[in-house]
Amino acid sequence: MRARLIAVGERMPAWVAEGFAQYRKRLSHELPLELIELKPGTRGKGRDDARAIQDEGTAILAALPRDIHAIALDGRGKTWSSEDLAQQLARWRMSGRDLAFLIGGPDGHAPEVIARADQSWSLGPLTLPHMLVRLVLAEQLYRATTLLAGHPYHRA
Repeated sequence: MRARLIAVGERMPAWVAEGFAQYRKRLSHELPLELIELKPGTRGKGRDDARAIQDEGTAILAALPRDIHAIALDGRGKTWSSEDLAQQLARWRMSGRDLAFLIGGPDGHAPEVIARADQSWSLGPLTLPHMLVRLVLAEQLYRATTLLAGHPYHRA
């Protein structure tokens, strides 16, 4: 099984890119993780934010392969503990489908993305910068793989 992180946003700060790269490397054997960065929709004075959300949604959907299990990162989604995520990962492995984790732009996902997603996952009630969500997601996926492997990384 392979995973993709499809994220709106480009040119992350070095500390985000370095942290993500570290967890991506750690995941390379258990859950190879590919990052696909998409250009954010145009926002600003005289711009329509709804159009930007729609453009981002169109780009996310275009980046999704047909037979992939899509998980939208969304504040209205279901929250999972690290142990819950590990169990989700075990179920996803049994399904035999690749995974795509979807991170929208600053205003969230277009309705079409939420409708296409097989699941919606919330990292909790905090509002997190989208660049930080990448890093948290990669770390939690690594933690889930170590939990399933019985590795001592997770100390609950």
